Amino acid sequence: MIELPAAPPKGFMFDLDGTLILSDRKLGGYTVIPGAVEVLEELERRGVPFLALTNGSAYAASVQGPKLRGVGLPIRDERLHTPNSVAAKVFRDNGYASVLVLGTDGVIEALEGFGISCCRPGEEAAKQADAVYTAWHPGCNMDDIHAAAGRVLDGAAFYTASDVPFFATKDGPAFGYSCAINGAVARVTGVEPQVTGKPSQLAMDFLAAELGLAAHEIAVIGDDPKVETEMARGGGAIGVGVTSGTTSAEKWHEQPHERAPDFVIPSVAALLSDGWLG
Repeated sequence: MIELPAAPPKGFMFDLDGTLILSDRKLGGYTVIPGAVEVLEELERRGVPFLALTNGSAYAASVQGPKLRGVGLPIRDERLHTPNSVAAKVFRDNGYASVLVLGTDGVIEALEGFGISCCRPGEEAAKQADAVYTAWHPGCNMDDIHAAAGRVLDGAAFYTASDVPFFATKDGPAFGYSCAINGAVARVTGVEPQVTGKPSQLAMDFLAAELGLAAHEIAVIGDDPKVETEMARGGGAIGVGVTSGTTSAEKWHEQPHERAPDFVIPSVAALLSDGWLG
């Protein structure tokens, strides 16, 4: 017997990697997971609010959106969000004049697109940055870590896009660079970063506001119990685990309460075949 919510969710949040797509390890190419196109098209047709929230911070939505549409995933830029989207709101709300960013040009482009003043390690402004933000940064070096740790020791706030060690790709689990950078800075400073991406409450509050719904009306769908499901549990949303990414059905059923999904489905295709949309 297929388990379904007592009432259809009024809105949906989808993870990207492992849920709607699989990237390659260099984030240069995408493969759409079967059923994802049809689900998004049907939600659009019905006028059901949805968005994608990825922990990937390498690209602005204006860059990643066309790439996704280029492989057939029908998602508009305004429905595509990253930890940079959440971080920008946090930085604005706190009135930070300058943020020291350990990230690629794409990370800085995204933040500056939201009106955030950014600087890089080695720049004069980095010496006075109000906050440090770590994100996708394959080229991070010891000078970068030294600059970030120095500002945190001097009292700058410490944020990160993601503290997740791995994410799903079509080549298998890939390394999350910001997690390693965070470990180095935290070990030196004794300060843990505040996460702006999943599973933070900041991210949950952001997506609920974007969808215009209460958390309990939203299905949060993803492949990682430590990310999407933990956020759903903590925020009071409907947690839905998929087995199309990093977590098997067996692993889902072994999760502790705080990471246990309300429902487990093979992939997003089940949202149509199993009657989730009513």
